[in-house]
Amino acid sequence: MGNNKTAVALGMFDGVHLGHRAVLGAAFEQKKQGLIPCAFTFPPESTANKGAAGYIYSESEKSLLLSRECGIERVFSPRFEDICGMNGGCFAQDVLCGEMNAAFVCCGRDFRFGKGASCGVDELRSFGERYGFTVQTVDDVYCGGERVSSTAVRELLISGELSRANAMLGMPYIIAKDVSRGAQLGRTIGFPTANQLFGEGQLVPKYGVYASRAHVNGKTYPSITDIGVKPTVKYGGAPLAETYIHGFSGDLYGSPLIVELCGFIRPEMKFGSLDELKGQIDNDIKSALKIL
Repeated sequence: MGNNKTAVALGMFDGVHLGHRAVLGAAFEQKKQGLIPCAFTFPPESTANKGAAGYIYSESEKSLLLSRECGIERVFSPRFEDICGMNGGCFAQDVLCGEMNAAFVCCGRDFRFGKGASCGVDELRSFGERYGFTVQTVDDVYCGGERVSSTAVRELLISGELSRANAMLGMPYIIAKDVSRGAQLGRTIGFPTANQLFGEGQLVPKYGVYASRAHVNGKTYPSITDIGVKPTVKYGGAPLAETYIHGFSGDLYGSPLIVELCGFIRPEMKFGSLDELKGQIDNDIKSALKIL
């Protein structure tokens, strides 16, 4: 990473929630001292996350949030399998100093590293003294009296408690993925939609319809997003997000699309006919515009 000294935030950063942002913010603050704000993390799809009930954001979504929302200029995200056998000293010397050129390292109080998660903050400080970087620990963050954690955010998203999840995330939950080709049924009933597929092993929020905002080519549109498996049309595929963008016309296939979920409108339902579905979509749009 060249000769420029860095400030490194350590963590999984799955969700980039307020607790993570406190750690990332400590690294960003060091920019004032001339250090480059960086993050050391693992790909969310890696085995480091296998115990979790699905990762919150994909690698590309996480990278977008780290740079756009947190000011992180470089992300070092090796495969967990390539690092997990390293003892703590090797990690500090070879990765933090060698690869990342760290002068400052920050993490949460319960951060663990080294083979078998054998090292904690005390060991990190002593390695810092040996290899020439300072260490700052960051306290837990609380939101509405509850400790902010990826586990809490997952539970809230799964149960459809979007406003509480968004409060912990510090911004609306996003779906930032390329638009994939669907059955194009929405066009036939006057509501063309943009389809985005969740990654394998990724957490899927509660099935249902959400008020959302769609960011297309630098413009923001009100929208509604249906998350689920399309029970009315016997879709039978993996869960996806299907967004009708109010006031937008154009072809988005293969283009990146960022959708922010702003409010939960209703659970996913099966309708007796496409006319019933069309009527409900009309109602959903009215509900969404009120929320937005």
